[in-house]
Amino acid sequence: MIHWMAYASFAIVLWGVNGLFMKLGTNRVSARSMVIWVTLGFVVLLPFLCETTTLFGLSARVILVGLIAGAVNGLGNWAVFACLEKGAKASVAIPLTALYPLCTIVLATAFLKERPTVLQWLGIALAVAGGAMLSYEPAAATVQEEQLNCAQ
Repeated sequence: MIHWMAYASFAIVLWGVNGLFMKLGTNRVSARSMVIWVTLGFVVLLPFLCETTTLFGLSARVILVGLIAGAVNGLGNWAVFACLEKGAKASVAIPLTALYPLCTIVLATAFLKERPTVLQWLGIALAVAGGAMLSYEPAAATVQEEQLNCAQ
């Protein structure tokens, strides 16, 4: 049996590559168009996924949770594409939006009664600090400041 960390590592690599393709795509088409193409990419995977699982016998609640998760995922993808489409750097926007687990931590603590350890809280704090550092961009220099620097 494959250890869960192998799957997590694979996801990191795939999502890293995906960030590049997200930016390349939004350089050429709208965020809405990218959501459509990404959704079609998911559809291409369906035959392979359906070979190894069954959808029969699922409760309405399980189906509803899956549909809500898909809709929320799609809206999240659209928001990232829109961010990139509006000019965000992929090297900043992708890691920053990858801090979404912070929201999951709050929700899991509130609804699933999960409790992070002290070490995990430290990691969470470092993630927040990292997000702040990633998103910081110094103010652009004015033309006058640039002329002054060039004259010196």
